[in-house]
Amino acid sequence: MTVYLMLFGAAFGLGIALIGRWAFPPAPTLAEALDALNRPPAAPAILGADTGGWATRFGAPMAGWLAAANLPGANIAKDLAVLERAPQRHLAEKAVLAVFGLLFAPVIWTVLALLGVQLPWVIPVWGALGLAAAGFYLPDLVVKSEARARREEFRHALTAYLDLVVISLSGGSGVEAALAEAARTGEGWAFSALRRALAAARLSRTAPWTTLRQLGDELEVATLQEIAATMALAGAEGAKVRASLASKAQGLRAQALADADAASQQATERMSLPVICMFAGFMLFIAYPAMSHAMSAL
Repeated sequence: MTVYLMLFGAAFGLGIALIGRWAFPPAPTLAEALDALNRPPAAPAILGADTGGWATRFGAPMAGWLAAANLPGANIAKDLAVLERAPQRHLAEKAVLAVFGLLFAPVIWTVLALLGVQLPWVIPVWGALGLAAAGFYLPDLVVKSEARARREEFRHALTAYLDLVVISLSGGSGVEAALAEAARTGEGWAFSALRRALAAARLSRTAPWTTLRQLGDELEVATLQEIAATMALAGAEGAKVRASLASKAQGLRAQALADADAASQQATERMSLPVICMFAGFMLFIAYPAMSHAMSAL
């Protein structure tokens, strides 16, 4: 009983600390305030942010509390930007799932109690805490996995995009015209992001590789950042750009083939485990009669 009281006391103290941090957030330091004043305005984001979702309507108040606690964090915020999902939507989903997990175990325990099945009160308490923690951290894991897959999808699309740009440059098009024409040719969200980056360059009257580098920063795709840097160094000289992009596209294809080969080898290794288990079961099935006979003869 003493252990439970200590755990409840620790949880109560943690809740009070979180409420205090939300009610009285720490003031920024002098260096942070001066840096915010002298920082140039950031360029408008190329990727959008979807604020809709099934949990936004219900979890919006709780999402504000979580945002006041400096959530979702820098890494998760970058992954959300890749998924074009607003942080408020993500926080609302975390809050709703945590509340659902917190209430699920007590509700089941109450229903079982009404049906005549008596369980210790410790089970719904620990179940509620465990499900609430799982519901709170599960969206973060899903976001990381989806962002990783989305970046990989963009890398594959970028390889095709570079091939199209090289073909346009070989046909005599200028650098900017080749970039725009190749972006209009492809389909999918990756080519849509490239088209938005090039459109932002036209509207702001800047070089297209500037917005392409910004897109690479938002997606955290180092390959696009390197391509933009290469194009900035080569300038408007089509021959140099064509040779650099052709080399980069070849390197991306080689890397994609190596990644696919590594993934197939990992899948083969994972498939060997069920075969080993089946073989072990088969050997046990064959050896059991002999072992049973030998043990009964002793």
